Amino acid sequence: MSYNQNTTKTIELENYGLTSKHVHYQLTPDQLHKLTLEKNQGVEVDSGALAVNTGEFTGRSPMDRFIVKDEITKDEIWWSNINLAFEPQQFDKLYDKVINYLNDKELFVRDAYACADENYKLNIRHINEYPWSNMFAYNMFLRPTDEELQDFNPEWTVINAPGFMANPEEDGTRAHNFAILNFTRKIALIGGTGYTGEIKKGIFSALNFILPVMKNTLPMHCSANVGNEGDTAIFFGLSGTGKTTLSADPNRQLIGDDEHGWTNENTVFNFEGGCYAKVINLSEEQEPDIFRAIKKGAILENVVVNESGKVDFEDTSITQNTRVSYPIYHIDNIQQPSIGKNPKNIFFLTADAFGVLPPISKLTPAQAAYHFISGYTAKVAGTEAGVVEPVPSFSACFGAPFMPLHPTRYADMLSKKMKEAGVNVWLVNTGWSGGPYGVGKRIKLKYTRAMINAALSGDLGLYNYDEYHIHSVFGVAQPRTCPGVPTEVLSPRKTWDDDDAYYKMAFKLSNAFRENFQKFESSASEEIRRGGPQRYGF
Repeated sequence: MSYNQNTTKTIELENYGLTSKHVHYQLTPDQLHKLTLEKNQGVEVDSGALAVNTGEFTGRSPMDRFIVKDEITKDEIWWSNINLAFEPQQFDKLYDKVINYLNDKELFVRDAYACADENYKLNIRHINEYPWSNMFAYNMFLRPTDEELQDFNPEWTVINAPGFMANPEEDGTRAHNFAILNFTRKIALIGGTGYTGEIKKGIFSALNFILPVMKNTLPMHCSANVGNEGDTAIFFGLSGTGKTTLSADPNRQLIGDDEHGWTNENTVFNFEGGCYAKVINLSEEQEPDIFRAIKKGAILENVVVNESGKVDFEDTSITQNTRVSYPIYHIDNIQQPSIGKNPKNIFFLTADAFGVLPPISKLTPAQAAYHFISGYTAKVAGTEAGVVEPVPSFSACFGAPFMPLHPTRYADMLSKKMKEAGVNVWLVNTGWSGGPYGVGKRIKLKYTRAMINAALSGDLGLYNYDEYHIHSVFGVAQPRTCPGVPTEVLSPRKTWDDDDAYYKMAFKLSNAFRENFQKFESSASEEIRRGGPQRYGF
């Protein structure tokens, strides 16, 4: 059976086992938007964007993510509570059940690719049960031209069946939802969840194996932009640290906001063709680029919309993980193609709710590797029993759930590239100052932007003891002055009213760093181990 809707390209689906007679191929975003409304699977908001509810799951489910353990993966994957093994025979049986389920459904098929650099391009076919999931694939992946579609040969396939519920006893899953990567069959199989982030993170996880193992290229969970002089800046950070916000700079071109590769040719390329940003408490004043990107063609997820179509971005009654997906061309100031050269600065972003890390500090190569492996940020606990205190959160390489290899393999690649390129590496605290969460205040965005701009322009100077103060607990070099930032803000200790309380909290966090790093020590060099906090406290 073949389909040639909206293109002269003809595709065959029998090789997947699919015999459905109602298949849409390469529909436009407008058509998918309209179909979603007709099926009562979404609503249109006042900006023209589509709003959908992803159902039971409003975020990823890390414990239901699996990798098939086969000849390709068995000796390469870091098998752990992050990378869970799945048997090949079990996968084949589950795959057949999903295909049988989809054969009774209306399907939406899209050909797209990942990796903006032609030398690393990965062709992907998406087969979706829902039209808005297919629209998400249009937004988030790179879009081939009609000419490219004529000779399009998919290397990987994403099969996405949100309505299929697995039987754990029969299917080998933990629950009724699952996301499974099979590197032999080159399939990402997703079922039981409508959360679209599983689609993009499935391919991201696959590339995090393919690029370092087969292409000797470093994959990164980061955003990136480029200045007028061609200098590329890279921003690592976990959710909520400002990765998307800080890379959207009116004076620099955006390469991408989440997933990139760093090649041996010293270029940085975007994996994606769109952005997937959190919109909790979004405002035009604070984040104008993201706010203005929410228009026809964008997909809002799990936001609260009133009867007149107005979105309440402060309402988290569905989830705090409210999101928007939009094609990158919804941002005016973008790099085309999405490739940058000559990385000059790397920023590790952390929202330190303990309030003890400097708002910006310069890292040595050993410190950079240590903090990259650690991947620190902090989560703020709820107000249960009247207690509010920060909770340290560590995610190796700033993206552990998507990293199939041991973290030190990525860290070794990053260290090598940083040294070869002579990159400056900065630790930026976008979290609290003057005390921990509940006592201090969030560092002002305008100060963070000023510090990053000063680092990019060279106004923070070279690494020497005259221009920096070495933090007595963490050993990082914090600048004494920065244009546009009050001097007292640069020293976290000076923003606290009580020195003893500050150091007690600082040692509490440094001890958490050391405890977390114990699981990596046997694979890390002595140089990297000494990149962490060296002083022990109470």
